[in-house]
Amino acid sequence: MHDGAVAIVSADGALVAHSGDIDQPFFLRSAAKPFQALASQEHGAALGPLELALACASHDGHPVHIALVGSMLARVGLRESDLQCPPSWPLSAEAETRLRMELGSSGEPRRIWHDCSGKHAGWLRACRAQSWPIDFYLAPDHPLQVAITDLIADLSGFPVSPVGVDGCGAPVHRTTTRAMATLYARLATLPRLREVFETMHRYPALVSGTGNGDASIGSALNAAAKRGAAGCIGVALDGRLGVAVKSWDGIQEVADAAAIATLAGLGELPPTASDRLATLARPTVLGGGRPVGELEPTVDLQWA
Repeated sequence: MHDGAVAIVSADGALVAHSGDIDQPFFLRSAAKPFQALASQEHGAALGPLELALACASHDGHPVHIALVGSMLARVGLRESDLQCPPSWPLSAEAETRLRMELGSSGEPRRIWHDCSGKHAGWLRACRAQSWPIDFYLAPDHPLQVAITDLIADLSGFPVSPVGVDGCGAPVHRTTTRAMATLYARLATLPRLREVFETMHRYPALVSGTGNGDASIGSALNAAAKRGAAGCIGVALDGRLGVAVKSWDGIQEVADAAAIATLAGLGELPPTASDRLATLARPTVLGGGRPVGELEPTVDLQWA
């Protein structure tokens, strides 16, 4: 059994339906990236559509992702060494294998390969535009991080402080499933966030990677979706609803399956989309290297 929570919030911020403990706090992790990217744009990052997709991304580290992040930096005179995310191999096992084969035993992880490098590049662009220092842009009291914290608190209606430290070294914000659903309802409906929504929906493979749960949902529906580490995912249904799912054991495939089951329960999953998401909706369980079962999502929605 995998325990979790689900919340659905409407455009006016009202709770539509829920399941589980939707007020238990956890960290947003990378599910905050659409709103962090908004802060970059509003502070002068001047990101084009493809660049904005990377600023929203937990990318897989394929050549297209790395090339775009490199261009984001180079166009304003920044370098990979300005990034303060830790050196890393790509998130995608396929991308990592390709690089290791190309580089051989001499290969070392790089900052630009980190799945958060696009977010960091967007932040650096904003800092350059505002003439803010870049040597401590990850500090919670840096002007950009203060602006991001205030923005997320304002959009979610939830006290996101005190902040923690995310895997990439950035400030990470508290949330609840209810507050996260509110954020994604804002992403689905507010004109202020329209550019971010449209970019995420048009380029889901840049925001994530082919086959991932968030990219697949964003491709199959008129929606934008973003996962966060430790088993959470948010879905913005264009013009209408925000959906948030948290798996308390931190397993992403559980959160993805629950999100798809929730969308089906809302009547938001037409047959064509259901077919496209079938593998993610009921993940295969392997035993001895062969399929022996599947995860069966059961989401008991309570209507508000």
